[in-house]
Amino acid sequence: MNEIIFLVEDAPEGGYIARALQTAIFTEADDIEDLYNKVRDALDCHFEPANKPKIIRLHFVREEVIAA
Repeated sequence: MNEIIFLVEDAPEGGYIARALQTAIFTEADDIEDLYNKVRDALDCHFEPANKPKIIRLHFVREEVIAA
């Protein structure tokens, strides 16, 4: 696996929730900088160095509700 994609959403209590699409990796963070660090840390814990993806894509999804 050369790249991994995370779906990133706003957490209900604030901050962000990130979940990998290709594998069972999940992390939470308070801000963007913390998110970057926690995603990298999660990959370090999940993959051996030789198998770790070289590219991390963060796909931000935002749900907005508006009055009709």
